[in-house]
Amino acid sequence: MTEQLWIAGAGGVGREALDTALAAGVPVAGFLDDRAQGSLVRGLPVLAPAALPAGAGYLIGIADPAVRGRLAALLDGLGGRPVTLVHPRALIAPETELGPGCLVMGGAYVSSGVRLGAHSQVHYNATVGHDSLLGERVTVYPGGNVSGSVLLEDGTTVGSNAVVLQGRKIGRGAFVGAAAVVTRDVPADTVVVGSPARPMDERRGGR
Repeated sequence: MTEQLWIAGAGGVGREALDTALAAGVPVAGFLDDRAQGSLVRGLPVLAPAALPAGAGYLIGIADPAVRGRLAALLDGLGGRPVTLVHPRALIAPETELGPGCLVMGGAYVSSGVRLGAHSQVHYNATVGHDSLLGERVTVYPGGNVSGSVLLEDGTTVGSNAVVLQGRKIGRGAFVGAAAVVTRDVPADTVVVGSPARPMDERRGGR
């Protein structure tokens, strides 16, 4: 019997993870979500995360990197095994490494020599250029474009249709707003917006 996957998170990204699993022919047992436990989502049961069967495979379908980190620690502690899920219409080039628990959605392109850390996500129609390094729990939203040789540290987010130019570094926990164009390195825990991207506080202050 083929092992079934549990998806942590029954919201939008969780349901998109289910779409990815269905397209890839991976059977899904249900969702893990405290807020929706006891209900059905897309015809599948929703349990509390603590109810994950020991040794079961799981994938976290939640966009927030901090929440992914907390859930991964919980589910690993219960004996769960993070599973990487790639849509059949995503393209993963040679010499690229996907860490445990990664999610790559349909239409995404991950170029050669790239490394994705554990529990990272590349959403639909997003691209990651050659030799880029993504830390753990990184999120590239739909249509995001990460150029070659970029470093995205742990917990960073690249917003929808944002562009990170060649060789840039995005610090730990930073957030690149939708449609921003990153032309210089971004410090840790900073939100940048606009084109060229600048910290949100600078935009508000008119500097």
